[in-house]
Amino acid sequence: MQEISKGANVSLTALSEDAGAVVVSLGWTSATGEGDADVSVLLLDENGKIRGENDFYFYNHPAAADGSVQLLGKTPTSNGDEDRISVDLTAVPEDVARIVVAASRYGGARFGDLDDLRMTVADRSGEPIVGYSIEDAGVETAFIFGELYRRGEEWKFRAVGQGYETGLAGLATDFGIEVLEDSEPAPEPAAPEAASAPTVPAPRQEGAATAVTGPGATAAATTAATAPASATVPAQTRGRAPRTTKKKVTLPKVAKKSLAENDSWRTARLFPVPSLKSDKEREVRATSVLLSVMAEVPELGRRLTAGFGAPAGRMQTFTEVPLPHGDTPRRPDGVIRVERAGKLWTALVETKTHGNPLKDEQVQQYMDIAARRGYEAVITLSNDVALDGSPVVDVKIDGRRKHKVSLWHLSWAEVAHQAQMLIRHEGVGNAAHAWLLQELLEYLQHENSGCHGFQNMGPAWVPVRKGIEDETISPDDERAVDVVESWERLIRQVCLRLGGELGQKALPVQRTRQGSDPRARRVAAAGALCADGRLSAELRVDGTSSAIAVTADLRTGKVRTSVDIPAPEGSYPLAMVKRLLRALAEAPADLHVQSLVEGGNGPRGTLERLRPEPGDLLPKDGAAPAGFRLSLIKGMGSTRGNTESGFIRGVDAAVDRFYHGVVAHLGAVEARGGRRG
Repeated sequence: MQEISKGANVSLTALSEDAGAVVVSLGWTSATGEGDADVSVLLLDENGKIRGENDFYFYNHPAAADGSVQLLGKTPTSNGDEDRISVDLTAVPEDVARIVVAASRYGGARFGDLDDLRMTVADRSGEPIVGYSIEDAGVETAFIFGELYRRGEEWKFRAVGQGYETGLAGLATDFGIEVLEDSEPAPEPAAPEAASAPTVPAPRQEGAATAVTGPGATAAATTAATAPASATVPAQTRGRAPRTTKKKVTLPKVAKKSLAENDSWRTARLFPVPSLKSDKEREVRATSVLLSVMAEVPELGRRLTAGFGAPAGRMQTFTEVPLPHGDTPRRPDGVIRVERAGKLWTALVETKTHGNPLKDEQVQQYMDIAARRGYEAVITLSNDVALDGSPVVDVKIDGRRKHKVSLWHLSWAEVAHQAQMLIRHEGVGNAAHAWLLQELLEYLQHENSGCHGFQNMGPAWVPVRKGIEDETISPDDERAVDVVESWERLIRQVCLRLGGELGQKALPVQRTRQGSDPRARRVAAAGALCADGRLSAELRVDGTSSAIAVTADLRTGKVRTSVDIPAPEGSYPLAMVKRLLRALAEAPADLHVQSLVEGGNGPRGTLERLRPEPGDLLPKDGAAPAGFRLSLIKGMGSTRGNTESGFIRGVDAAVDRFYHGVVAHLGAVEARGGRRG
């Protein structure tokens, strides 16, 4: 990968023969793990202006109808977050001369508060070809990271690094976008009553809305109350739901009343599974079910393949395709083909269900076949969860081959997450597609499908747990590192399930700097596990101020979930305690509440005891609490985790109970307390 400095430019075609489509990545870290920014993309003409309102892409207008631009969203890395954008340069309209990639912060946050600001561009195969790091960020609240621009028949990349203290509004104005401030509060969207009701994107920001229009628009015609979603710039504070004119179909969260006479009547399903007995049957059925729905529901097909370099186009899927390989043809479980402008993108699919692992040798054969036939990718699909810096399978790439094949991995949990996001929160094109996705979810969640996601802590789990219980495990035991890695996979899956249910991004928090070795981090965590018998992690749900801490104590067999919230400023101590207890009126009675004071911990008690005596939470010396720690403790399963009654289910249930029973009620309290690093 070529590194360039601010102001430099480079030809993409000179760096890669496969740069017709690229994936642009923006990354950053922060010491607190709370740093965040919103990515946006602008398409500009030769005059450096947008052609119209649809040339501005952000979280509420994430994709172009022609497939040229698609915001793929954030993905966790070993040291922070990475926001990715798919750009199909072959589909960009001829009158677009430049593609500007920017990001903005909100709530008064500045880019100088973030570390390791970086932009990279990867070619269609996923190979990074050029990178640029921003090292001079300060008070800016919006930044142009870089731009792709035409020079004759080729595309080039320029490292821009231009900041704006005036935020996204100031940046947008430079490109011919009119910014109108609306002081009137937005009307609350009505809850959907039927499958045909339009969906409203999840709340992201609050306060004054900023409407954006193309050149020449008038204020009377572009008020924020009527502006389409693609013409609404994110405001600079959180909480408000942007509006959209795109009518998408979602399914009601509450199912209609059943007409069955009793519970023994089973609803007819499009994809039945109870008769499945063997692993081979499960794999064949699961592959066919998923690929057929991907081809029929373009939103799902595009979402699952865009990040792998697939273009937006006509998709067809196939199963059990015989392909030559020596004396014996090989049959990958599936093939995905996408056609755009007469060109084909092809991926081979290898599927595993239940607890069956992917086989290195088998995937290697498919990589070799794909390289010889000029295919673009091999996609593995199993219950395992991929982690940054930790491959699911070990394959060798022949560097002598001119054609590069990229290897990607999907978890069944990720498939369920994306289907849930579409049918419950973001919407799909029509009611039939929504129903198909619902049937897919029903299939994946059935106990016999074998597609339940990560559900086995691995062969090291039992001996490590036993070694911790009897205090015989050594700090340098490699099996402890394996358990830590499995723990990271579990937390990632918990985030996928919770995020899909809420319609919000939920990501693990990694409090490490960019460039740190994932292996070194896991070795350190394994040493701590052997010393104190605990597995620890943090996760954050978009829109909440505080991270949820999860600790599994293998010695006591308990899972603790907790969150720290700052005390509201300017409030009397007793008043703030009473306000907190009122907000937790529906929380479980066994919730532990502890006051936090400077330099240590203060009084604590359960909600059941504190409700009649809130003053018991105040320090005896009269000091005002600096904040509060809320914790729930739950017993965890004792099996290896190959069934849903084991440890994995126990952790997932603990996080679910804590979020819905505690965190979901803290919005007003957190807003008063403000953000804390």
